Amino acid sequence: MTDPTLGASLRGAVDLSTLRNRPASAAPAASGDEAAPAGAGAVVVPSLVLDVTDETFPQVLELSRTVPVVVDLWAEWCGPCKQLSPVLEKVVLELGGRLVLAKVDVDANPQLSQAFRAQSIPMVVALVAGQPVQMFTGAVPEQQVREVFAQLLQLAAQNGVTGSAAVDGEAPEEAPAEPALPPLHAEAFEAIEEGDYARAVRAYEKALAENPRDAEARAGLGQVQLLLRVQGVDLQAARAAAASAPLDIPAQLTVADLDITGGHVEDAFARLLDLFAQLPSDERAPVRERLVELFGLVGDADPRVIAARGRLASLLF
Repeated sequence: MTDPTLGASLRGAVDLSTLRNRPASAAPAASGDEAAPAGAGAVVVPSLVLDVTDETFPQVLELSRTVPVVVDLWAEWCGPCKQLSPVLEKVVLELGGRLVLAKVDVDANPQLSQAFRAQSIPMVVALVAGQPVQMFTGAVPEQQVREVFAQLLQLAAQNGVTGSAAVDGEAPEEAPAEPALPPLHAEAFEAIEEGDYARAVRAYEKALAENPRDAEARAGLGQVQLLLRVQGVDLQAARAAAASAPLDIPAQLTVADLDITGGHVEDAFARLLDLFAQLPSDERAPVRERLVELFGLVGDADPRVIAARGRLASLLF
């Protein structure tokens, strides 16, 4: 897993309100007299990989009410984009209509770039029932793409978006059967779907005890631990507590966790690094440990992680 928001409920992590009601011209999305209701049957599209513009984006939002849409924000000059885009296309096509890929050239579509807050590319987000879901930034391996897409499909199902896309009237292809998960991984996924994050933590810990090199279990454990920490936390109360006590370590850690789950990665890192800088050296360990944990969740190749690691190193040495 790459982004913790996939295990949480849908969050409006980006502002799409300025684009939602714009009239669309020559839209490349669903055909038919009106949009299908969320989760209903199949919807016809010209392709499972669509080139989307500022003008045609409203129909993509409507399409996401029936089938989850993966949005690939890229640019011609971006080298990592050219590595990632073929991987995204390959995996989407193999899923046979369970996902649609919408490609957005950020240079040609500045309003979409601004709406998705595309500070670095490639950036991949998803749309489920018209709501944005943060996924990952940077070029990631194919296996990680598959894992994140599998989680996206689970999240979509939880929110009633269970339809599929068919190309130009063709019946949607049946997706190839996914390999069975190891028993403890399956137990963790089941617990996550039920919102029982404590049980998911125990399952992943058992998997790591059996195989300390299980990278998927380690990544899953980190994300579920994050979800467990923020479960039931009152956002406004947490922010008020942190504002009233700038050097209260637990209060600041809680708000940083909430920022990560809401997609505000840079805010989370800045908060913890500022706290780290102000604390005596013998009190810094919990903050450093949380930073390292969050770096792993966001991804070592992410530019925001690289920048934050650099600042942490300067504060340490």
